[in-house]
Amino acid sequence: MQINLSSKTALVGASTQGIGYGIARELAASGANVFLMSRDEEKLKLAVQSLPVADAGQQHGYVVADFNDFQLFKGVIEKFLQQTPIDILVNNTQGPKAGKASDLQTADYSAAFDLLFKVVVETTALALKGMMKNKWGRIINVSSVSVTEPIDKLALSNSIRAATAGWAKTLANELGQYNITVNNILTGYFDTERIAKMIHEESLSTGSSVEVLRNERADKVPLKRLGRPEEYGYLATFLASDYAAYITGTNIPLDGGLSKSY
Repeated sequence: MQINLSSKTALVGASTQGIGYGIARELAASGANVFLMSRDEEKLKLAVQSLPVADAGQQHGYVVADFNDFQLFKGVIEKFLQQTPIDILVNNTQGPKAGKASDLQTADYSAAFDLLFKVVVETTALALKGMMKNKWGRIINVSSVSVTEPIDKLALSNSIRAATAGWAKTLANELGQYNITVNNILTGYFDTERIAKMIHEESLSTGSSVEVLRNERADKVPLKRLGRPEEYGYLATFLASDYAAYITGTNIPLDGGLSKSY
């Protein structure tokens, strides 16, 4: 099976590193025109330059956008999508801050709602205009296993990602008639900069070494390792292809068997 996305244009959020870049790279390798989106323009330029080019007509680009400022983001993404219709949307942002539910304030939940829900809904609504006209589209939401099994000290992510998953299922039911699919990937432990940062912060607060904490995470996974960003890209690229045309409204765990409820 060979996936060919040469006629498609994709937009991938938070894609200068980690999971987002892993997805962007595999989409590009399959022939898609890929636009990266993040707030750091220098990192975006470097990431775009490193994307593979499968054929001579393929073009990549980037969008400078800060997910943490919703009003500013709204203006940027609206202008971009008016000028550049897309076929594949990968909704991915950085995660909200860690914390226990008992320690968080209403303002924390409001900020997380902007980041994980409003950014996703706004981007999707704008992208859907072209998809519905063309009667073809793929919406892929980078989510978390916390949707089904809440993770300790990640109260904001646990709460808002569950809301986004419910919205995505509702949207999938509405868009099937337009040949547009909507799917959530429930992320487990991946070898990314974000995980490294979380482990480092935990090391500082607990006194345990980074190596011990990293190994503890890997040991919880039946495959006994963290996932690789390119492995995430493989699944996202499949979901973006015509091979996955009959898959919609799903929560797909990508976690090495970590989830106990599947």
